Amino acid sequence: MDNNRTFLSRRDMLAGAGAGIALSTLAPGSARAASVSPFTIVINQSPWFDSFRKTVELYEKETGNKVELDVNPFAGSLEKQRNSVRAAKGQYDLLIMNSGWFAEMYFGGFVEAISDIDPGFKLDPDVYSLGETIYFDPVKKTMTKNGKLMSMPISPLIPLLYYRGDLYKEAGLKAPETFAELEANARRFNNPPRMYGIVQRGARGPHTVAYDFYPYLYGFGGSIFKDQSAGDYSVVLNNEKGRAALDYYLRLAREAGHPKTASLDQAEVIQNMVTGKAAHTMIVIAAWSQMDDPAKSAVVDKVEFAPTPHVQGVPTAPGLGHWLGGIARNVPDDRKRAAVEFLRWFQTKDAQVAAAKFGAIPINAAAYRDPISQERQFRWMKPLAESLPHAVNIYQFPEASEVIAILELGLNRAVAGEITSVDALNTMSDQIETVMAKYNYNTGKLPPLR
Repeated sequence: MDNNRTFLSRRDMLAGAGAGIALSTLAPGSARAASVSPFTIVINQSPWFDSFRKTVELYEKETGNKVELDVNPFAGSLEKQRNSVRAAKGQYDLLIMNSGWFAEMYFGGFVEAISDIDPGFKLDPDVYSLGETIYFDPVKKTMTKNGKLMSMPISPLIPLLYYRGDLYKEAGLKAPETFAELEANARRFNNPPRMYGIVQRGARGPHTVAYDFYPYLYGFGGSIFKDQSAGDYSVVLNNEKGRAALDYYLRLAREAGHPKTASLDQAEVIQNMVTGKAAHTMIVIAAWSQMDDPAKSAVVDKVEFAPTPHVQGVPTAPGLGHWLGGIARNVPDDRKRAAVEFLRWFQTKDAQVAAAKFGAIPINAAAYRDPISQERQFRWMKPLAESLPHAVNIYQFPEASEVIAILELGLNRAVAGEITSVDALNTMSDQIETVMAKYNYNTGKLPPLR
């Protein structure tokens, strides 16, 4: 087998389809779904993939329609999508696009609007628009609800605050809402090396320390750009709000955090939490199931969840790290219609409740109002439902990877103590402004911090 990818055909995935899900729980209209051609979904292998696979199998069982899944590592999925959409005839119909590259697909005209394929398609009003990223105005080149419906949310991933509920209960504390409360509680529980008050990512990667820093930056009221939606890409990262956010991030790491924060990636952060060595962390919601997995966790039923903290007067502001499903423009019309039919079913409350039972993160707000949200194992659903309307789309342009690389290096160096927060912010801002000017965006920069 090719070591650079994993391909799982439908014949490899027949076992366990729909296990434990009664037919009565399915979407009322699913049994009447139109009979359509087989189509192919290209997707990444991820912690949430298994729940998506089971949801697809449930769709097949209910409708009789057939779906092929082409499953690859993260980078392999992107490569396949890029190659397919640029070919004369595309191989893949439904593209599962990460927050880091869906703008490339929109701006390049590689995906076709769902509303153009089927003008009668109605988006369920309870489906989260995730910072309006499911819409795109091809003329103004902006993501706005006034644009066309370009995609469907597949996995609405954002970070939440994970905290040790058992320790909070013993201390008589409530979940922290502000950064001041989080810092006080992190210091209270910090007792290294037995326990760290908070464990954060600081490693440099493709989207590592930068992604963890977003809830802090935007939770302090800061931003990278002045107003992307209005086309104003002036860099404001190095204003006083940005400095307050980075100083706070660094202070937590140094005074209440892990001594090797600069080298920690997501796997190490999760490992500290499940082994009982962390009182808090802010990581993507997709890691929730590991907390209660007795094969992995020493803190089963002890971890609670809350929206990411913020300063007074600013709402919680988790950064989007989500996945969207877009339909390729260069595939046959019958396969486009088949993909639309799947998305029509996938968006419904009942399909999403079933998906949640498989371990997925629902895209429909109605699923978070379902009785399952009151069950102990789904205790993350209420704080996630509170957070999703405030999720921030960090990048609205296709060259985001160049900006992310700048942030990764600068933030990692600051966490490692190689440069000060002021030097990091000024340097990153200068470099980001250079990138935006190179691509002729309306940009500028602030005077350097002193």
